[in-house]
Amino acid sequence: MRKLFAVLVFLSLASLASAQRIDELNGKHTQLYPTKDKADKDVGEGKAKSGGAGSNLTYHGGSTLTQAKVVSIFWGSEWGTTTSPSDLAQTIYGFFAQFGNTPEYNVITQYGVQQNNLTNAYWVDSSNPPTNVSDSAIQSEVLKYFGTHAGPDASTIYEVFLPSGSYSSYGSQDSCGGPNLVYCAYHSNFIHNGSDIKYASMPYPSCGGCQWTGWSAAQNFEHFACHETREAVTDPDGTAWYDRRGNEADDKCAWSPAPFFGTGGYGYQWEWSNARSACVQTSP
Repeated sequence: MRKLFAVLVFLSLASLASAQRIDELNGKHTQLYPTKDKADKDVGEGKAKSGGAGSNLTYHGGSTLTQAKVVSIFWGSEWGTTTSPSDLAQTIYGFFAQFGNTPEYNVITQYGVQQNNLTNAYWVDSSNPPTNVSDSAIQSEVLKYFGTHAGPDASTIYEVFLPSGSYSSYGSQDSCGGPNLVYCAYHSNFIHNGSDIKYASMPYPSCGGCQWTGWSAAQNFEHFACHETREAVTDPDGTAWYDRRGNEADDKCAWSPAPFFGTGGYGYQWEWSNARSACVQTSP
């Protein structure tokens, strides 16, 4: 009971931090991507922009995903079927098919990882999720994938994409569609049968706080997939690369500078480069 109380206290404190970093006592690490409105509010309240000069990432000794892979899990009938995925699902899968070999991904090779073909597989689960998809439900969906597919694989990030009729929740904090909008997506990890499983919750960007002006749902999804994937690669367990405030590489450049269209015409965000002590779009 004392341990549970300590975890709950930490979660309540973590929810106030601009970095949205949550480290639970059981070793589970979660990094929430704040909404555009919350990021603007933090700056307006005088909280330092995490990408400030002289605030490089520090290596804390933990593991990274040197040669990462991604499995895209599309949950809900809106995504079609595995043999006939929707246009949106195909676009997201197309993003991952090229992302690992782009200059936008190459930025993170300075943190000890390698460029490679990220795409491992995708799966459409045509059963519909509940309206409120809790973190435990996301974990269960990842485990459901393992029921008919190989896994878990220690170097793979299992990214669960939700349909427009559902929202993601983490404790009392929600994504678009929930009563307490705080974040747009997150990456995390959990232990199952001795395996450290890395995953991401990718809710539908259905509100202004998780949309960039003029961007389609696909482009907003790509933006968040770029963010969550690079962070899950460079800091999968919360023990590798982050700065003194707990910000991971993409946190330091979230929403500012403005997201941009990059390689392949997909949506990306800027990435923190220790080599330049600044946010950069690409690394040659």
